[in-house]
Amino acid sequence: MQYSTECRTTGSRPATERILPRMTKSRFAAASGAAVLGAAALTLLAAPAAFAHTTVEATSTAAGSYTVLTFASGHSCDGSPTTSFTIDLPDGINAASPEILAGWKVEKVMETLDTPITDSHGNELTERVSQIVYTADTPFPEGFRVSFDVSLQLPEDAAGETLYFPTVQQCEEGSNDWIEIPADGQDDEELASPAPALEVTEAVDDEHGHGDAAETEHAEGEHADEVSDSSPALAVGIAGLAVGALGLVVALVALLRRRPAA
Repeated sequence: MQYSTECRTTGSRPATERILPRMTKSRFAAASGAAVLGAAALTLLAAPAAFAHTTVEATSTAAGSYTVLTFASGHSCDGSPTTSFTIDLPDGINAASPEILAGWKVEKVMETLDTPITDSHGNELTERVSQIVYTADTPFPEGFRVSFDVSLQLPEDAAGETLYFPTVQQCEEGSNDWIEIPADGQDDEELASPAPALEVTEAVDDEHGHGDAAETEHAEGEHADEVSDSSPALAVGIAGLAVGALGLVVALVALLRRRPAA
């Protein structure tokens, strides 16, 4: 279906002129523009809180559970388009299944273990996935949000700990290195470029140490609703639109009241 942006002129006067005979087009445009700009300013002021960093969310945070981590970013390198994201996986995470995303190439970087280990299924592992690298087919510009899903098992012995996933966002010019990890007693908010962090909770009996494809698919199926419900960016956007609409109504009412009597 094609949509046309063509504007057509008819012989009748525009509705705004019939309703507001003494309101000039310039005054009407100024009022409308002021309302829209006011809403945009509020939205932009609130946006950095939602988009300032690369973040991670999980469908499950229980130690030993199978979960889907979503890494999201809506931030560029001072306007320069983003070309790739490299996500470091912390020790204790040995296997990972990254999402295949249209428009991106994905690579799992393997690391040889100093000492072979046995996983929860009894398999001996001599290497682990240490990094996930997403490379854009076409660099995406500022003002767009991107997210990547990675399915994995959280370490069984990590309850009460915070896992950090240092992430490097490479751009055509420069990069954003979200790699800072707080020192003991330091708050994440004190860091300029904090690494995405996930707090691991106590193990749950029906999740601990047991995972299969069905569990992972179930987690992925619920993930979209959870991200939608919890996304601060969505709330900011809705609030901005509401403020813009209210501002436009107030501006119109004020101008109507100031209209000279016929």
